[in-house]
Formats: sequence, structure tokens, C-alpha cells
Amino acid sequence: MVLNPIQSMGRYSQLLFKAFGAVPEFGTYRKKLWEQMMRIGVDSMPIVMLAAAFSGAVTTVQTSYQLVSPLIPKSIIGSIVVPSMILELGAVVTGFILAGRVGARIAAELGTMRVTEQIDALEAMGLNSIGYLIVPRVIAGIVMFPVLYVAACFVGIGGGMMVGHLGGFVPIGEFVDGAREFFQPFDPIFGLIKSLVFGFTITSVSCFKGYYTAGGAEGVGRATTQAAVASCVFLLLADLILAATLL
Repeated sequence: MVLNPIQSMGRYSQLLFKAFGAVPEFGTYRKKLWEQMMRIGVDSMPIVMLAAAFSGAVTTVQTSYQLVSPLIPKSIIGSIVVPSMILELGAVVTGFILAGRVGARIAAELGTMRVTEQIDALEAMGLNSIGYLIVPRVIAGIVMFPVLYVAACFVGIGGGMMVGHLGGFVPIGEFVDGAREFFQPFDPIFGLIKSLVFGFTITSVSCFKGYYTAGGAEGVGRATTQAAVASCVFLLLADLILAATLL
């Protein structure tokens, strides 16, 4: 039982080492990158936007609920909602969605290819299966996650602003004033760093779980579940480490 996590970490590190070694061959697999960028980024955009809009709206409503004192200016709502979206909610909500949607799909695809011996066939044809299957997915995650994060922040802040205005909680002008008053230039930089780490974590963990699937259809289902759960756990761990070291 003790050796299991250690063995998994060793195999994961070995897979990453082989993936980095396959990067020079990436020109051969460029078409796979565009395909994965579309599937990871563009196809995930609607659900990410929906979740971000509701996250910003709920944060605005809950913040206004807590501010019961007439001595506290309404602009403080903007100063809470905007940093919350930029520092935490924009990246974490997007990460959880991608862990469930993208991570599970990657693990299922690679797991099916493993149990049906398609990966073995690629190796027999002389293709580097890690370079062909894993590197494009990981790079696509690293590239597209920041794009989704930025879009989620804009939509979340916009949703919070509109709900605050339409619900009578805070006028748009006061919301913007509060956001400007407490804005820190490092906040969006931190959010982008976090999004890069999250994109790498989700795709690499999911590729690892799918690539080493065993046990037929049951094994594919198990790998898919493990990929989604492990991605969320490591995402939260990375979130804590980044906040403790960079903020």
C-alpha cells in the first residue's frame, strides 16, 4: 500500500521525462495540437463561460448579503468580487470543469487505445506513442487554459456587475470604483501563472492515468474516474502551494 503512490509518482515522472524528450519531434504531430486545442479550449468555452457568469453573480449577491452596515460603502462589493474572480474563482472553477470534462475524456481515449492495443500498434509502426498522443494534449492544455481563464474572469466580473446593478445591490459605477481602488497589478499575473500550472496538471495527470490503463472496459472506467478525481486533488494542492509561495 505504501509503495503504490511511490510507484505511481515514479511512473508519472518517467512519462513526463519521455514526453519532454519527444518535444523536438513535435513538428511531426503539429496537426494533433490544433485538434486538441479545439477540443480542450474552444469546445469547453460555453460551459466555462456559464459557470464563470454564475460564480461572479453569486459572489456579488453573497457579498452584498454580508454587508448589512450602512457605514460600509457599496463599492466594497466590487473590491471583493473582482479579486475573488482573478485570484481564485476564475482559475479554480475552470480547472474543475476541465478536470471533469477534458481530463475524463483524455483518460477514456488513451485508456481505450491501450486496452484495444492501438498504442502497441503505433509503437510497432515506429511512431513515438508518447510524442504522438500525450505531448499535443499537454501543450494544448498549457496553451488553452490561460485563454479560458481570462475569458472566465471577464465573464464572471461582468456577470457580477450586471447582477449587482439589476438586483439593486450596487450601481455599475460604484462597482468599478471599488474594483479599481483595491486592484493589484500582480493579481492577473498570479492568475495566469496558476492557469498555466493547472493546465499542465490536469492534462498530464489524465494522460498518465489513460496511458497506463489495464483491465479492459472496467479498467477504462476506473482510469477515467481516477483521472478526474486526481486532477481535482492535485489542482487544489497546486493552488495552495502557489498561493503560499507567490502571494
